[in-house]
Amino acid sequence: MTQSTGPLSGVRVVEMVGIGPGPFAAMLLADLGADVIRIDRPGGNALQVAPPERDILGRNRPSAAVDLKTSEGVELVLQLVERADILLEGFRPGVMERLGLGPEVALERNPRLVYGRMTGWGQTGPLASSAGHDVNYIAVAGGLDPIGRAGGPPQVPLNLLGDFAGGSMYLVTGVLAALTHARGTGEGQVVDAAITDGVAHLMAMTVSMQQSGAWSPRRGTNLLDTGAPFYDVYETSDGYWMSVGGLEPQFWYAMQEVFASVGLGDLPDRNDPKNWAELRETLRTWFLSRTQEEWTALFAGTDACVAPVVPLEEAYEHPHHVARGTYVEEYGVTQPAPAPRFSATGTGIHQAPDRPGASTREALTAWGIEDVDDLIENKVAVENEEN
Repeated sequence: MTQSTGPLSGVRVVEMVGIGPGPFAAMLLADLGADVIRIDRPGGNALQVAPPERDILGRNRPSAAVDLKTSEGVELVLQLVERADILLEGFRPGVMERLGLGPEVALERNPRLVYGRMTGWGQTGPLASSAGHDVNYIAVAGGLDPIGRAGGPPQVPLNLLGDFAGGSMYLVTGVLAALTHARGTGEGQVVDAAITDGVAHLMAMTVSMQQSGAWSPRRGTNLLDTGAPFYDVYETSDGYWMSVGGLEPQFWYAMQEVFASVGLGDLPDRNDPKNWAELRETLRTWFLSRTQEEWTALFAGTDACVAPVVPLEEAYEHPHHVARGTYVEEYGVTQPAPAPRFSATGTGIHQAPDRPGASTREALTAWGIEDVDDLIENKVAVENEEN
């Protein structure tokens, strides 16, 4: 198995495989060069959004299937913990403890370990043991209610805001900060990454506006929630959309210049909210007069902050993304390239997503586990598990 030479090269991570934000966090660490071993359950996870070999969240790290219902399986994971810098887990509070793999046991075996815990509600609080998903977490954290148009219901922003922004990214930030501390002091610790905490933290700017009276509790009436007609999307004649984001005056004037160049008239004064209804209707009518391709060409090279709303399947081939290699095809799958980018330490996609247990023997051997053959023969570790 080829290892990356990214900025986290040499960092070892044990990933207790879950769903969604946990695997994404592990993928990000692996993309950046960490040596991550996925500990799968025999048979894989109950919830799969794609066949394992095409599940992008599983890339860049091998899978070892381990039977954690056996004491030998638990001991095997603890041997990996002894060799690790970071452990990631995303189970409900108490599950790892019941398995015999809780923080107290793990840190006793490896005092330098960073023990990263990913949950929706956190390790403490009245909701800690409750089930939930992204939409529930962002709802309670205050992130869902403001999203949507005036007079309409809250709009669910995929699972980007909760699982991945408020969850995965804060878990990665937390474990890397704790790793810096551990390398400087020899002291490991537990990182409690709750999606509700992360979403609340992401709301810092909106909270500032709300606290200062610059944000209305009425959905879809504010500067950044489609309340302002100059920060919105407009349909084109071919059923596509254009995004308009000319908040600053110079960008707004640049947009007006493009409209003037094709013979369209003056826009109402946007500085008076009384004009916003007329302004919105004017923009709606004007954008409906041409196709998305025509508008994109007209706005190209300007500072108008007007851009096409590109469907996902077309984003792969957008010229900007092609030039930067933002989306790449590796192992027969189109996927986002590792991000961010580094000037001195390269990143890359060096391993296709594994089926659960597809690399059990190789992964355990690479981590220095002895008697791998016996572990497989006794079904403590399961090799090449099909599902």
